[in-house]
Amino acid sequence: MTPPAEQSAVHDEEAGTGQGRGGKGPAPPADAATPGTEPEGRADDEGTGEGPGKHAGREVSRKGARAGVRKGVRPGRHAGSGGGGTVRQGELTRAVTSLRDHLGAFNLLLDVPGVQEAREARDELRDQLQDYVLPRIQAAGAPMLVVLGGSTGAGKSTLVNTLVGARVSATGVLRPTTSSPILVCHPDHARWFLEGPLLPGMGRVRGPAPDAIAGDQLVVITSDVLPPGLALLDSPDFDSVFEDHFEFATKLMAAADLWLCVTTAARYADAQVWQMLQRARENGATIGVVLSRVPQGDGTQSDEVVEHFGEMLDEHQVGDARRFTIPETRVENSRLPVETVEDVRAWLTGVAEDAEDREIVISDTLAAVLDSFRTRVPELARQVEAQVEQRAELAGQVEAGYGTALAELDEATRNGSLLRGEVLARWQEFAGTGDLQRSLRVQRSKRGRSARRRSRSPARVRALKAALRGGLESLIMASAEHGADQVIVRWRDHPAGRQVLAAADAELGHVSPELSRRVTRAVSAWQDHVQELIRTEGVTKRSVAKLVSFDTEAVSLVLMIGLLGYGTSDVAVEGGTSAVPQRLLKALFGAESLRGMGAKARADLRSRIGMLFDEEAIRFGQVLDSAGIPDETVPVQLYQATYNLEVAR
Repeated sequence: MTPPAEQSAVHDEEAGTGQGRGGKGPAPPADAATPGTEPEGRADDEGTGEGPGKHAGREVSRKGARAGVRKGVRPGRHAGSGGGGTVRQGELTRAVTSLRDHLGAFNLLLDVPGVQEAREARDELRDQLQDYVLPRIQAAGAPMLVVLGGSTGAGKSTLVNTLVGARVSATGVLRPTTSSPILVCHPDHARWFLEGPLLPGMGRVRGPAPDAIAGDQLVVITSDVLPPGLALLDSPDFDSVFEDHFEFATKLMAAADLWLCVTTAARYADAQVWQMLQRARENGATIGVVLSRVPQGDGTQSDEVVEHFGEMLDEHQVGDARRFTIPETRVENSRLPVETVEDVRAWLTGVAEDAEDREIVISDTLAAVLDSFRTRVPELARQVEAQVEQRAELAGQVEAGYGTALAELDEATRNGSLLRGEVLARWQEFAGTGDLQRSLRVQRSKRGRSARRRSRSPARVRALKAALRGGLESLIMASAEHGADQVIVRWRDHPAGRQVLAAADAELGHVSPELSRRVTRAVSAWQDHVQELIRTEGVTKRSVAKLVSFDTEAVSLVLMIGLLGYGTSDVAVEGGTSAVPQRLLKALFGAESLRGMGAKARADLRSRIGMLFDEEAIRFGQVLDSAGIPDETVPVQLYQATYNLEVAR
């Protein structure tokens, strides 16, 4: 079956909605320029970020906002104008919230192949919905957030300081220098970043913060140099030796309207750089790249570096990212010479100051992020299905373990193996001392005397009944113990089972404490059921009905002995063959009636034992539940939530 999200994606494509960043997306706005249609002579400036002044930079910014970026649904489509837009925004908010909640409602417990990547993907999806998508849908007029990410020593903080014209982010030889993310914005937006919905899981502290601050606080600093509508966020190094810095970096990248990757001419080929660019592309971010510390002097080496960097961008499918280069130069007061970053400044400020360009970048990123859920959520759902399959296998092992025990018990109640020891001794007393014959009364006996005799069960009848009950109870308990042991053995042979057993608190290798009481009730109820069958369905053959009456309790014990396999083993009874149960019962009731009662009695016994074993097996199901392994409803909910999100868009 095609997942709902994939069905929706196919439907969108067939409906002619165009191609988004994720491969399928809404059609571009009519006023958006098509990539590659700009006047000739600008391509070199655009590719290298060299040369234009501030005014020219604004012209380039408009192209930069459009060039290489698929056009998505603008925030206005979600927020709208008037009641219809409000309704659509509400539907989209509910769909996003539902998807976020479903992503947080399960754990990927089992260590199946790819599970670590799936755990990270689940956390990234949930964080991006919470940190970026919901705030952006609910506050379409918020500033454009540009997150600078890069490897250790790439010069992110220096670039931020230069763009702002002040030392707002720490730089230095100690690595890493940026422990807490530094956000710089226009004073008009300080309250929104300090109190708004963006990155709700992070604390806030008002800057300035000239030195590194440890912890997960978002340091918010205001600057009049930045225009309204633009905010810069200097994130921790994504290749930091501190693991939490990498987590912050990826979290902040997913919350960016525009992610600006900063790397150097010496380290741009590092695998970590391309992993992060790939992650940003898959997450739907609008991407820009800055290649810093490019050698000066002889242009050959510089050109080779820039050219190779461009080839690698194309190779990793991020060739449409806006590119800038910064030459190797002096750094004074934690800042670069202003002219070296003028292209970056012109692009960012130009986009921020032009409401249309800013809206395009923000809406493109939002649409691309939403597009990315079409593949990212189903991929995660397939990983959840792998967990579900493992859970089903473990549940199947429980069923197989108790099924084997039940089959062995069924055989043991047929082959006469129960008729030994105490049961055999009581049967021999009952059958060999005349009590069996006396349970069959000749009709010419006085009615009153027969009634009085029937009202009293001989001691040997009671003893045989108790021995049968005790023997059957012991057999059932031993089989249940064997069933539990079988499940434990099977789980220990299964990788997921070993993991579940290691975390389980319950004592699963033995029967539950209350089983003995339940078995006693079940066996007693079965004996009563057999006696009731004799009373209600034991129609005496016509040939003997006028001559013989019988004691239902005693005859029910004879039927039980026959059902339990009398004559199929080496059991022998002193006193001849006249007491053989099958022969006696057939002579009394006839073959057809005997077969009917025997089948019903055996089916009832098996049903009662099966229910006992099912109750025992519930303990293993409870362990699977408490372990947090997702069941089959979880991936279905993820597919449905993705489909609902597509419908809400």
